Amino acid sequence: MAIVPEGYIESGLEDSQLTDRGPRFLIVRLSAIGDLVHTLPLACALKDRYPDSLITWVSSRPAADLLYGHPAVDRVITVPRRYLRSLRMIRHLRRRLRALRFDVSFDAQSLSKSAIIAWLSGAKQRFGFGKPWGREISPLLNNVKVEAPTGHAIDRHLRMATAAGCDNLPAVRYDLPELPEDGERADEVIAEVHSGGPFILTAVGAAWASKCWPTDRYAAVARYMGQKYQMPMLLAYAGETEERMSREIVEAADGWARMPAFLKLRQLAAVARRATFFLGSDSGPLHLAVAAGSPCIGLYGPYPAERHGPYGEGHIALQKAEFEGSTRDRRHAPPEIMEAITVDDVCEACERMVLSGGNRIPWLPNSRKAG
Repeated sequence: MAIVPEGYIESGLEDSQLTDRGPRFLIVRLSAIGDLVHTLPLACALKDRYPDSLITWVSSRPAADLLYGHPAVDRVITVPRRYLRSLRMIRHLRRRLRALRFDVSFDAQSLSKSAIIAWLSGAKQRFGFGKPWGREISPLLNNVKVEAPTGHAIDRHLRMATAAGCDNLPAVRYDLPELPEDGERADEVIAEVHSGGPFILTAVGAAWASKCWPTDRYAAVARYMGQKYQMPMLLAYAGETEERMSREIVEAADGWARMPAFLKLRQLAAVARRATFFLGSDSGPLHLAVAAGSPCIGLYGPYPAERHGPYGEGHIALQKAEFEGSTRDRRHAPPEIMEAITVDDVCEACERMVLSGGNRIPWLPNSRKAG
């Protein structure tokens, strides 16, 4: 028996349950959290169109944790983010994927590292994006090119679904599951810092510093919403930098910003379901909150909101300055791009969210009725 390389995790249906009842699909989307969330509608559309299909998804942690128990995903294979550095991992992955006998692969990432996995699978049809979304060597390895619009990332992924025979306008669904233990933990964490009633869930961090809004401005919004609506801001964080930023907000918010215990991704989604709305910059937690069904206010700078903003109705995307350049340029965009969004802009958006009903607002002290 072959030794499983370190970092390789496989869960879902056992091999004995993998019948030939329908097509076998492979989805490759390794990271990051927001990008994986944007790919979930592809899996849902494929399962709707081909209910007897067997869908396997190859991803990386921590984003892969969101796939466990998903109704459209039958098997999850988790590999390290730098799997290409391990010849043993590549050999094991090739052997395992070939044994699963995939008919079609969907390279939703369309980079070298994802296209190589699709190619290793041996799938005869390997869907991937054409240029400009298909980058590096992915156009050489994927043999079915999907021409995608320049709009939102979710629309690009749904174009891949329609190319595979799904409806022209597949429904955008995420079907993100909530396990009982995640809901229970969310309730415990909320109760530790909040006595009840509406609250704002906020994540101040982002993958790039150029996407972050100043902490003193978040604190000003927390004070405003707390004093006017008695609606505290609960801060989610991951890592030392985000924890430090969150503490700065707590210290300046006059008691209206609070830090619950650290939340894992699935627990964060459960808290988002219970929040009045989510406030944050272009980040994984923002898109996770959208998938969990929470109304969202997104703050945008380096990347255009029309491509990466919260998808669908009931959300607000704020962007006051545009920025052009390569991905590297955007990563190092000057802070003025995000700082163009003022405290008044965000407070006004929060009030619009409150007056529109938000998500389960039983009472609105000191507020006027909508309309």
